[in-house]
Amino acid sequence: MNEIVHQQDQRQFVCVVEGQESRLRYRRIDASTVEAFNTFVPPEARSAGVADQLARAFYNWTQSEGLKIVPTCSYIEVWLSRYAKQ
Repeated sequence: MNEIVHQQDQRQFVCVVEGQESRLRYRRIDASTVEAFNTFVPPEARSAGVADQLARAFYNWTQSEGLKIVPTCSYIEVWLSRYAKQ
């Protein structure tokens, strides 16, 4: 598993694989809601499960903070429909 870093000041989760940065970006809508609006993984890393790891780290963080997710990123929307505990 790759190391995922939560850069709260930049509102993103980041993973660097072989010098290539992947990221999941979010923004706060209000005190209890975050919007996941962008997930990017370079083409070279797309078969390594990095997007799943980013989504899982983001989801775990929102659950630990008691936050609701508004998924405007299509990847996160699909990921949540498959894996999130509703």
